[in-house]
Amino acid sequence: MKRAPRVGVFGLLGSGNLGNDGSLEAVLGYLRTEHPDAVLTGLVGGPDIVRERYGVDTTPLHWNQAEYETASGLRSIVLKGLGKLVDIGRTAAWVREQDVVIVPGMGVLEATLPLRPWGFPYSLFLLSATGRLFGTKIALVSVGANHISARATRTLVRWAGRLAAYRSYRDDISRDAMRAMGVDTSRDEVYPDLAFSLPTPDADGPPGTVGVGVMAYYGGNDDRADGDRIYRHYVDTMNRFVAWLVDQGRPVRLFIGDQIDRQVVDEILEKTASPLVTAASAETLDELMHEMAAVDSVVATRYHNVLCALKVAKPTVAIGYAPKNDVLMAEMGLDGFTQRAKSVDFDRLVEQFTELENRSPELRQILAERNENNVQRLKDQFAALSAALFGGAR
Repeated sequence: MKRAPRVGVFGLLGSGNLGNDGSLEAVLGYLRTEHPDAVLTGLVGGPDIVRERYGVDTTPLHWNQAEYETASGLRSIVLKGLGKLVDIGRTAAWVREQDVVIVPGMGVLEATLPLRPWGFPYSLFLLSATGRLFGTKIALVSVGANHISARATRTLVRWAGRLAAYRSYRDDISRDAMRAMGVDTSRDEVYPDLAFSLPTPDADGPPGTVGVGVMAYYGGNDDRADGDRIYRHYVDTMNRFVAWLVDQGRPVRLFIGDQIDRQVVDEILEKTASPLVTAASAETLDELMHEMAAVDSVVATRYHNVLCALKVAKPTVAIGYAPKNDVLMAEMGLDGFTQRAKSVDFDRLVEQFTELENRSPELRQILAERNENNVQRLKDQFAALSAALFGGAR
């Protein structure tokens, strides 16, 4: 009798980022439909959340539970260094028990936000290296990438990509970036973000509401010295825009994509002090999509806030922090409705939002057609994944 495949999921999952967990939901849905006998485990950042929410047996990604806290003394520095060594053995032992490990979506090959090489890039390199050592197939599925200027981070990401058995990307710029960093991408495909395969909720909410997705944005890896100024400009502009909507008599629903963003929501609620402004409390991407289905239009920053709005066919302005936001908007037919979070301009935002609402019926139709195409392409992706990792769909 053939043994059931052992399949692991890997990443900063269950750690408070709704987009990451949405990608996990998509992969778990695929596995439980196409490979229901698979024994699922996870090496993840938030093991308790993933275990309780998704029913997956989990192991903490790091031995040092303070891995992503800033080292503030000799003890924490020693623990971080020791943790790097301990994690080699922990990762190897977990990978050796799996037949396949899937890294579900996420921007695991990019450094568009502040990132240290010995954080997640090191963990991802350990995964791919031990997978190659023990013959476990490592699959990077619909992941995001960008060209990384920091040499240590770029080297770890390059080898993590090279050693994986399967790679696919969520856009062409991600594949191009990996090629530019020295990875042979000739057999790698591009598919939509995994979240497009999630069920689409029905619209149900009061008319006229505007969704505003905010982010605790301090710039990218090269902006550390200027992070506070960037944050202040972004938050002040979003405060001003929400106040403008309230002056128009428009109800506003605030969204986040990561728990750290709540500080921005709290500031906007305090400054506007209007009953027209409320905050969503979504804890999963599915809940966020249901919330966004209830608004008329969206202005958002985090990539998966923008994606959720597009998925539920809401005309959207994206205030992005990386080219991936622009690419996503162009692919969905909304190029021209973007700005950069680092230098967002209030007057231009009002102009874009006004045009967006004037063209709402046309844009909704375009989004519905693009969404239908994305669902079919992701079915193709999952069929290709089954063939590559399991020897064919069941």
